[in-house]
Amino acid sequence: MTDKFNAFIISEIDGVREASLVQLTEADLPDEEILIKVSYSGLNYKDGLAICGKGIVRRFPMVGGIDLVGSVIDGGQSEYVTGDKIIVNGWGLSEVHWGGFSQKQRLHPDWLVRMPSGFAEHETMAIGTAGYTAMLCVMELEEQGVKPDDGKILVTGAAGGVGSVAIALLSGLGYQIVASTGRQQTHDYLRFLGATDFISRNELSETGKPFQKERWVGAIDTVGSTTLANVLAQTQYGGVVTCCGLVGGADLPASVLPFILRNVRLIGVDSVMAPKERRQQAWDRLESDLDRGKLTQLTTIEPMSELFRLGPKIIEGKTRGRVVIDVNQ
Repeated sequence: MTDKFNAFIISEIDGVREASLVQLTEADLPDEEILIKVSYSGLNYKDGLAICGKGIVRRFPMVGGIDLVGSVIDGGQSEYVTGDKIIVNGWGLSEVHWGGFSQKQRLHPDWLVRMPSGFAEHETMAIGTAGYTAMLCVMELEEQGVKPDDGKILVTGAAGGVGSVAIALLSGLGYQIVASTGRQQTHDYLRFLGATDFISRNELSETGKPFQKERWVGAIDTVGSTTLANVLAQTQYGGVVTCCGLVGGADLPASVLPFILRNVRLIGVDSVMAPKERRQQAWDRLESDLDRGKLTQLTTIEPMSELFRLGPKIIEGKTRGRVVIDVNQ
């Protein structure tokens, strides 16, 4: 008898999308070279959209989960051998390729990154795509010459996955952080991560002047739209803003004034198709720079069966920190 395993699948029937827990066999998996035993995945904003039938999935049926960690069962003709610990983030998982909400998965070798030896498997998914994206943003700020002594760094969506890890990273590197959040009850949590000041989400989401008082030398923005326009308008001369999210909208109702009068730079950060070398660099930096005690405090672990409940919560902004999905529970 062929062994069966559990997976969380999004289907579309007569234009209606539906999520369900099903049992699969290895014969059901995609025709990719490497067979993985998945240990954990993570819950990201895009996962919430997929679970709730609100976007990203372009092929059906689709196993959800935009990231995963696990061990190689069969490496085929690749550089990977049985037992290797690997991480996958992005690459169209849960969009055009089957993702991490499954106890087994087949993947292309180019998508894999070796798991740094200092991590436990669940820690890598506590970081997940959100934390890996945060590290990419921090690296961009550093490479653009923003130093801890230059001034404050704003983090929008501060209590979310990207924001939480970004604050922990920036604090460990010596930066002063302004956290933007719409939930005052998260302030103690954000102070623990390293935030030194706060600004209301509403203050940045309301339409403002195209050129405003200078407040920060750098920013990590996960929101987009009017919030990003205000962030740019309040960035100091020569400052750098990294943009990696659009939970507030994909538009940018901004002015060129901050760019041409204050020499502000806006850097887009993509985590989905980032080159493998850049990914490995980010994961190696996370191993060395992220405070594990803080990581533990911003993490909860939930069984895969809870995805039905957790999907709506994350897109409504009602989760905090990082949610790890144990696919074997």
